[in-house]
Amino acid sequence: MSLRWFRDQFCSQGKTRPKYDALMKEAGRAPAGADGLLWTPYLMGERTPHLDPHARGALVGLTAQHTRAHVIRAILEGVAFSLRDTLRIFGELNVPVKSIRLGGGGARSALWQQIQADVYGIPVELIEAEEGGAYGAGLLAGVGTGVWKSVEAACKTAVHVRTRVQPIRKNVGLMERRYEEYRKIYPALRSVRHD
Repeated sequence: MSLRWFRDQFCSQGKTRPKYDALMKEAGRAPAGADGLLWTPYLMGERTPHLDPHARGALVGLTAQHTRAHVIRAILEGVAFSLRDTLRIFGELNVPVKSIRLGGGGARSALWQQIQADVYGIPVELIEAEEGGAYGAGLLAGVGTGVWKSVEAACKTAVHVRTRVQPIRKNVGLMERRYEEYRKIYPALRSVRHD
């Protein structure tokens, strides 16, 4: 949603909007860490880990040296940091995360895949079936009609990893530092309310 918002508000010319592939290519020109620029993707409040309908998006650290490519990259990294917050909750609950699988249209982007692997610090996987929701519904229907005895059996038989994207070692440390900075933004801005 953050990238769509940015595209629609700042990249459109009349009814013409750039394709997401073009935005990803542009973001790829900015370095990992977006030269210190951070984005909090709370455009409609936040649910996880901050149950706060009043949370707002913020672009933090903006300087005259930043380009549109930096902003797009910061948006992508900010969304990945927000997703990492969810992984943090699993860790606090001692729920092991053994693998992370990406799906949906955005998962087709090599840059988005790499950003997530770097932010999470572990490989991310893409499965052969691109339509995850529909594929999952089909598997559940198969379990319901007796094709498989369980969801686990259905997944073991029908879900296959197509690609694993490894994190880039030098980016993992940088993303760890950036994530810790990102985590400071919400508490710092919590008292700023826009009614």
